[in-house]
Amino acid sequence: MADAAATREPRRSLGRPGGDRPGRGRSEVGRSVVGRSVVGRSGVGRPGVVWALPGALFFVFFAVAPMVLVGALAFTDWDGIGTPSWTGMSNWSRLWDDPETHQAIWLSLVLTVLTWVFQTPLALLLGVWAAGRQRNRAVLSAIFFLPLLGSSVALALVWKSLLDPNFGLIADIGPALGFADGDLLGSSKGAFGAILFVTAWQFIPLHTLIYQGGARAIPRSLYDAAAIDGAGTVRQFFSITLPQLRNTIVTSSVIMVVGALTFFDTVLILTKGGPGTDTTIVPYLMYKNGFQAFDLGYASAVATILVVVATTVSLLLVRLTGFAAMRSTREGM
Repeated sequence: MADAAATREPRRSLGRPGGDRPGRGRSEVGRSVVGRSVVGRSGVGRPGVVWALPGALFFVFFAVAPMVLVGALAFTDWDGIGTPSWTGMSNWSRLWDDPETHQAIWLSLVLTVLTWVFQTPLALLLGVWAAGRQRNRAVLSAIFFLPLLGSSVALALVWKSLLDPNFGLIADIGPALGFADGDLLGSSKGAFGAILFVTAWQFIPLHTLIYQGGARAIPRSLYDAAAIDGAGTVRQFFSITLPQLRNTIVTSSVIMVVGALTFFDTVLILTKGGPGTDTTIVPYLMYKNGFQAFDLGYASAVATILVVVATTVSLLLVRLTGFAAMRSTREGM
């Protein structure tokens, strides 16, 4: 009997890889077999390349192809009706020497920096607060996120009416803000500040939602351990919340920077690039040359510069912040 038991024992361990570990028997082998039968040749459970084909085709036709076409039009002279005529580097020479283009690039960079400086702290604090368990938090968060439901054009029209110096709200509060006649959009700083405020009012809820999700993913055990060590709320925020939200901050910043560089509709509705050209940012300059002056060749050159700058800034953010090598902040927990 002892010999029979000895001969049966190795057979039992053959069905259990690592036979000295409990809980890894036939069920685990069955799962691996099922996994191979479901995914076909992929032994790690990853979908095949065919699954990515629809998304790849969509990206090629609606992103890559238009960018290539715009890049080609940047070397032509075209009014949108006839056949484009090849002009070589003339559009690029004009872009290099055009002071309005230089001003538009500068204004776009200033708007991008101020957008990040103004929106990031507010969205971060509101997102951390919304992730808590305060009383009436859910109701207040729902009300706060309402601007996300409206289109940018509709919201810009509402703010255009509110900022009208004749019958808008600004006619009453304008003197308190330093505009005696209430013509906020008639001054350079006032118009630029209005664009900055309206975009922040509309898009801070989006970034708040991003930070709320990141804050809720932070393990509660970290805060409990810090409270036992005597750390207060402020100390916990700077020592736990901010480091844990590092990757979230980078994600939000990339979205915010690219959005600020390509923002257009609010400028079109509120100021139309004015007064003068004081709020003519690069996207509006592209629109003005392409659809008002019908100089689509030069507008394509401006659009190409915009794509290159936005892509470069995004890649620099990802590279310099270490986001490309991101690992889970909960690793090992």
